[in-house]
Amino acid sequence: MCMDKRPATDVFHDWALNGKDEGMEKGHAASVNEMLSFILEQVAKSNQKFSAVDVGCGNGWVVRKLKSNEMCQYAMGIDGAAAMIEKAKKIDSSTDYIHALLPEFHPGRKFDIIHSMEFLYYLEDPESMLKSFHDDWLNDGGWAVIGIDHYAENEDSLSWPDYVGVNMATRSTEQWHNAWVEAGFKNVEHWIAGGESGVTLVFTGQK
Repeated sequence: MCMDKRPATDVFHDWALNGKDEGMEKGHAASVNEMLSFILEQVAKSNQKFSAVDVGCGNGWVVRKLKSNEMCQYAMGIDGAAAMIEKAKKIDSSTDYIHALLPEFHPGRKFDIIHSMEFLYYLEDPESMLKSFHDDWLNDGGWAVIGIDHYAENEDSLSWPDYVGVNMATRSTEQWHNAWVEAGFKNVEHWIAGGESGVTLVFTGQK
């Protein structure tokens, strides 16, 4: 019997209090490093300073990686879990870490890079969020780089909604690809990141 579902932000708030954010950082490191490599390849091609936002930033570890790049002129993190943002600010008080719920929140500026790991499928309508990323969040020519571990082809992940106790939007790789194209992205690509045993489905697209 399915337990009552909680908001994902509440679950991750508790995880931050329990120190589970550090385990998430270690568990996602291999996939995120591939995503960051892709981002920095695009930066190198343009040879221009860039701004970036990490959506679902947790304790801010990816924001700090982006910020440390000499070409990064501004980096921002957003998360719906208050304890995650509090922890990020304690680690790095000089960076903008915003506690906000999506899709309602709008950053008030646009970015050259959107990075997001394990966020999108927690929304009821991730397709609309992709459209908003494209239309409202990205500068012309900017890139979105998004990783997800819960999708139809990753059978092990299909039990997660009940196990974790949160709602998740389950989509196939083809459905995700179509959503990116319909949102307006061009040069849409995807791959499985995380090494030989990796399962992270990474999508990239350009405005």
